[in-house]
Amino acid sequence: MSQEPEYWIEVGHITDIPRRGARCVKGPGYTVALFRTADDQVFALEDECPHKGGPLSQGIVHDGCVTCPLHNWVISLKTGEAQGEDEGSVPTIPVRLDGTRIFIDMGIPMVRVA
Repeated sequence: MSQEPEYWIEVGHITDIPRRGARCVKGPGYTVALFRTADDQVFALEDECPHKGGPLSQGIVHDGCVTCPLHNWVISLKTGEAQGEDEGSVPTIPVRLDGTRIFIDMGIPMVRVA
């Protein structure tokens, strides 16, 4: 069974992200939004709402989700799935913490699930 290689890259420290807030990491052709919850969990998603492409990094982080600032879609930080009656998802990126340092795995291609 083939498995994608892991490409962990350091993208900052947990203190770079405010609690219940977000910061972005830009790459060629994509932007990753890093989110920090009130209990210091860190998640990474593509910074584009599946509804109309709103910047999720500018949304409100709450209860393990982020609310898109454009049309109030609620997206799970863990799964990238739209919540409630909305349908769609955003790619998630694996995150690893090493002390206060944040690493994301860019070995997995970001593919939007239809």
